Amino acid sequence: MAKDFLLEIGTEEMPAQHIRSIRKNLKALFKNIFFENRLVYSRCQVFSTPRRLTVYIKELQEKQKDFNASIKGPAAKIGFDDKGKPTKAAQGFAKSQGIVVDELVEKEGYLYAEKVSQGKATGKLLVKLLPEIIKKMKFPVSMRWGDYNLRFIRPIRWLLALFGDEVIEFTITDVISNRTSRGHRFLVKEPVKINKTEDYFQKLNRAWVIVNQQKRKEIIKEQIKDLSFQENNRVLIEEELIDEVTELLEYPTVFYGVFDEKFLKLPREVLITSMAEHQRYFPVTNHQGELLPYFVGVRDGIEDGISEVIKGNELVLKARLTDARFFFEEDLKTGIEKRQEKLKDIVFQEKLGSVYEKTLRMINIARKFGGLIGLKGRELKILERAAELSKNDLVSEMVNEFDKLQGVMGREYALRNGESPEVSGAIYEQYLPRFAGDELPETIYGQILSLVDKMDNICTHFELGHIPSGSQDPFALRRQANGIIKIITENRLKLRVSEIITITLEELGVVNKKIYKKIKDFLLQRTNNILEEEIRYDILEAVMANEEEELNKVVDRARAVMELRNEDPELFLDLVRGLVRAGNLAGKTIEDPEIHDEYFKTSEEIALYNNYKELKDQINNDFKNGEYLEGLKKLVKLRGPIDNFLDNVVVMVEDDKIRNNRLALLNKLSLSLESVMDIRKIKLD
Repeated sequence: MAKDFLLEIGTEEMPAQHIRSIRKNLKALFKNIFFENRLVYSRCQVFSTPRRLTVYIKELQEKQKDFNASIKGPAAKIGFDDKGKPTKAAQGFAKSQGIVVDELVEKEGYLYAEKVSQGKATGKLLVKLLPEIIKKMKFPVSMRWGDYNLRFIRPIRWLLALFGDEVIEFTITDVISNRTSRGHRFLVKEPVKINKTEDYFQKLNRAWVIVNQQKRKEIIKEQIKDLSFQENNRVLIEEELIDEVTELLEYPTVFYGVFDEKFLKLPREVLITSMAEHQRYFPVTNHQGELLPYFVGVRDGIEDGISEVIKGNELVLKARLTDARFFFEEDLKTGIEKRQEKLKDIVFQEKLGSVYEKTLRMINIARKFGGLIGLKGRELKILERAAELSKNDLVSEMVNEFDKLQGVMGREYALRNGESPEVSGAIYEQYLPRFAGDELPETIYGQILSLVDKMDNICTHFELGHIPSGSQDPFALRRQANGIIKIITENRLKLRVSEIITITLEELGVVNKKIYKKIKDFLLQRTNNILEEEIRYDILEAVMANEEEELNKVVDRARAVMELRNEDPELFLDLVRGLVRAGNLAGKTIEDPEIHDEYFKTSEEIALYNNYKELKDQINNDFKNGEYLEGLKKLVKLRGPIDNFLDNVVVMVEDDKIRNNRLALLNKLSLSLESVMDIRKIKLD
C-alpha cells in the first residue's frame, strides 16, 4: 500500500532571491536520502511561499523495500581446509557479515553471505529521517536564533508532517510537528488543521495561501492580461522580475497605477529601474515600445481595500521618480569634465591607485588592442575617447543611487555632452556581457573596450593574489573571463592570448612570468569550460594540448574534429589508431628525416607515399587557412593506405636505407595533425 506524504516547514519570511535554489536542494536531499533508505514513491515535489517550504511526495510505500544482498567472500578452497573445516578466513568473513559459518553459501568456487533484511515501516523511519534532512539543509545565508545550535535560512515557527492521515511526530528546536499549518499572515488568524495530505492545498487555498509557486506565477500573468487598459498597451514582463515577485507573496492580486507624464522625460532605463528594481513594478508601453505613465504591481492579499493600496503605491513611486529626476538634473549640471576629476578620489584597488588611473591604463591598452586588429586614425581616436570616459558615470548621483545603471548613464551623459554615438555606445557596451547568456557588444569599439576593462580587472586581481579557487570568486573573474572568450570568438577577433595578457600586464608595470602563466592558464581553462558543453572531453584535451593562442582557431579546430567524429565515429577512430601506430613506430631513431622515392620496395608503401604526396599540400593549406574540417576530410582518405602499410609492411628491416625511409614516411604522417591536435589524447574505446 502507498500513501501521500507531506512535510511543511513554516518559517519567518525567507529572502526571495534564495528560495528557488533552496527548493532545488531540498528536493535533491529528499530524493537521495529516500533512495539510501529504500523508500519507494512515484513523485517528489517541492513548493514554497515566503513563509513555508513544502515537500509533497506521491504514493510513498508504507514499508521500506526489503534488502537482499549477496556479498562475495574468500575462495571456497581458502575458506575450508581439506577436511572441510572452516579456516580463519571463512570464520572472519562470516563474523564481519554478522552471520555464522554454517550460513555461508558456496557459488562458483567462492563463499557468499546471503543477507536478507525486512523493510521497516515507513512511518517509523520518517520520525528519524525528517529531523536529519532538515538539519542537513544548506543555505546561501543562514542564522541561529534563541539558544539553539541549528542554523537555518530563517527561524522555524511550525512543522506539519503527515503520512496519509497519520502525524509523523518529531522535534526541531522547540517546535513539535503536528497537523496544523498557517494561513495568510494578515488574513487568517487561526491555525489551519489538515486532517489528511489530500486536503492540504485546498485548505490553504481557502486560507488565502497558494502554495504552488508555478500557479502563483500563472495567476499573476493571467491577471495582468485581464487589466482594463491592456487593449492597446503592453506590460513589460521580465522573467527574472516575475519570478522574484512570485517568491515574495502567498496570494497575488494584480493592480495598476499611474504617474505624472512629466517623468517620461527621464531616460527610459531610469524609469524602468525605478519601477522594477526598487518597487518590483512592471512598466507599461504602447505597441511602439514607448513607455506610458502606468505601472503594474502585485499585492500580497485580496482585493479588499485595493484602491488605497494603489494610492499608496502611486505616492511611493512618485517619491522615487522625483528623486531620480533630481539626481539626473544635478548630474547634467555637474558635467563630464568635473566628474572626470572626481574619479581621482575613488580607489580602484589598494596598491593600484584610483579609478582615474585605471582609465589612463585603459586608454593605452585600448590603443594597443585596437592596433592589433587593424584600427587606425579616427577609429583609434574614438576608442581612446570611449576609454577615457568609460568610468565617468561612477561618480554621478544617478549611479550612486541606482548602481545597475552604470554604463547606461555613461552613455546618456556622453550623448548629452556631444560625444559621438560610437563613443557613447562603447561606454555602455564595456560592461557586456553582464551575466551568462547576456548580449555581447555589437560595435567594434564596445567589443575592444569590454575586453580592455575585463583584462585589466583580471590582471589586477591576479597580481594582488585574488585568484578564483573552488567556489570562491568574489570579484567575478570567471564571468569576466567567459565574457572575454565570447567576445573574441563570437566576433572573430584576431587576438592572441599572449598578446592581450602581455600588453595589460605591461600597463600595470608587472613583469612576472608566474603571474603571466597563471592568467594564461586561467583563460584557456575558461575556454575549455565553455566548449565542454558541445565538445567531447578527449577532443578538447587533444586540441588544447596544441597550445594555440588565437582562441578562434582553438574553437574552430575543436568543432571541426568533433564534427568529423560525429559524422563517422568508426572511421575517425580508425584514422586516429593508424596515425598513433605510425607515430609509435616513427618514434624510433631516424637518421635521415627526408623521404627518398628510390628506396620504396613494396606496393603498399608506394601507394601510401603517392597518396600522401598528392594530398599533403592541400591538407596543410586547409589547416593554414583555418579550413580544418576540409583538411581533416582529406586526411581521412589516407586511412586505407595507412592500414594497408601497417598491416603488410615490415618497417624494421635490416637494410638501413629502406628502414629509415619507411620511418621517415611514418614520421611525416604522424605529424600531419600536429597543428590541429595531439592525437594521443583521443580515447580509442
